[in-house]
Amino acid sequence: MTRTVEILGMSIDALDYRGLLDEMFESLAEATGGWIVTANLDILRRYAIDGDMEALYGAADLRVADGMPLVWAARLQGDPLPERVAGSTLSWLIAERAAEEGRSIYLLGGDPGAAEGAARVLQERYRGLRICGLSSPRVSNPATLTELEAIGDVIEPCNPDIVYVAFGSPKQEFVARGLRERFPDAWFIGVGISLGFIAGQVQRAPEWMQRYGLEWLHRLVQEPRKLAHRYLVDDIPFALRLLAISARNRFSRRPE
Repeated sequence: MTRTVEILGMSIDALDYRGLLDEMFESLAEATGGWIVTANLDILRRYAIDGDMEALYGAADLRVADGMPLVWAARLQGDPLPERVAGSTLSWLIAERAAEEGRSIYLLGGDPGAAEGAARVLQERYRGLRICGLSSPRVSNPATLTELEAIGDVIEPCNPDIVYVAFGSPKQEFVARGLRERFPDAWFIGVGISLGFIAGQVQRAPEWMQRYGLEWLHRLVQEPRKLAHRYLVDDIPFALRLLAISARNRFSRRPE
C-alpha cells in the first residue's frame, strides 16, 4: 500500500513519476481505472478553506504533489515526498507509456485548437500512440448532469484507457468525478493547461524555474490579468502560512 503524507489535512500519495505510472498501468492491466489529482498550491488552498472543495479533491483515487510548496511543506514537517509530480510532465510520460503498452488516450477540453495540436505532437513523438478521440465542449463550473451525460456519450464509443481532462481546476475535477463511475475501466487525470504546452500554444517555464518553484512567475508574466489575483493575493500568503505551519508541526512533535 502506498505511503501517504498529510498536508493541511490533504492526503498526498508518496509516489514518484515511475511509481505513479506503474500504479496506473498495472491497474489498467486488471481492467480497473481511477482518478488522479495533481495537487498544486491553489488546489491545496481551496481544499483547506472550502468544505465542498475538500469533498471534491478528497474523492480522487490518487493525489500527488504538483507544486514545489507542497514538496517543501512535506520536507519541513519531517515527512518528505519522493519528488514533485508535475501534471505537465506527467502528460508526456503517460503518453509515452501508453504508446509502449498499446493503450489509448482521449483528450478532453483545452483552449481552441489545443487538443488537436497536442494530439498531433504526441502522435509524432510516440509512434503507435492511439489518440482515440478529442473534444472541447463548453462546461459549467460545476458541470451539470446534462453536460456530463453529453460528454460521456461522445467519449463512450472510443472506450479510452486514459482521459486527459483539461478544463482547469476545479472544473476539470468536477468533470472527472462525474464521469468516473460511468467509465470504471479508465483513468482520468486533470491536466490543466498541459494540452496548450504540448501543442506549443503556451510556453512552459524553463527547467530551472520549475526546479526552484518559480513556474508560477513565468505563468504570471504570460497572463498577468488572469493570474495576478490568484498568485499574488491568494497563493503567496497561503504558501507562507503553509510553510510556517509545517515547520511548527515538526518542532512541536514530542518523542514517543
